[in-house]
This record gives sequence, C-alpha cells and structure tokens, in this order.
Amino acid sequence: MLALTLEDFMVELNDGSIKNVGPKNKSATVKLFDVDSAEAREFGDKRVKLVFEDEDDNEVQVSLFPEDVRKIAADIEALEDDSPVFE
Repeated sequence: MLALTLEDFMVELNDGSIKNVGPKNKSATVKLFDVDSAEAREFGDKRVKLVFEDEDDNEVQVSLFPEDVRKIAADIEALEDDSPVFE
C-alpha cells in the first residue's frame, strides 16, 4: 500500500503540461507498506539507491550517500541486538 500526503500542493494542468502554481513551500510524505521486494544498488559514482516495491507495483526509490547507508546499517544491527522485532 502506498500512502502519499501532499501539503500546500497546487499545480496547473494546461494542454497536457503540469506547471507549479503558487509559492514553492510544497512538501510531500510517501509511505510504502507491505513491501514485497527491497534491493540496494549503485547509483552513479557516489551514491547507493535503495528500491522498495509492493505487490501492486508501487515503488519507492531512495538515493543515499555511503555514510547514510552505514548509519542505517548500524541502526539495523542495533535493532537486531535490542529489539523483539528480530526474535
């Protein structure tokens, strides 16, 4: 399931083109639940791309620098040691 929340979001659709309308204070939150597949791969010369997909072919891609990937890996290791989620 993909949940998408858009804040202060307005666009204009004119002859098939989408154009920003109003100030540039837009924000979005995307959540993907019930992930069926997840993978990590190289993205350019300096980043790692994490790709998550659910059974409905909704997909979220996240590009991170290696130091951010290492922090997430450390967070997961800490969860494996301390959290009942991994029991």
